[in-house]
Amino acid sequence: MGSVFWIRRFMLVLAGAFIIIAGAQLLRGRTLEESVLHGLLWSVISASVFTGVRIYKSRRGQYCVVCGDTPAAPAS
Repeated sequence: MGSVFWIRRFMLVLAGAFIIIAGAQLLRGRTLEESVLHGLLWSVISASVFTGVRIYKSRRGQYCVVCGDTPAAPAS
């Protein structure tokens, strides 16, 4: 898995986390500006931790079927 795979994975997690976190902040009654700032900050932190752990585990040979980073099985 190359760097493009991990960058895409990071961006996907970043976008998902941002939408959820910013939406939750809006539902709590915070202003739009404050919700966006919270969403950006915590989505970067979350995506960094998630991607970092997945890279670490991938290098150790521990793949995740749910995450979709399992290498393709060799053809028999």
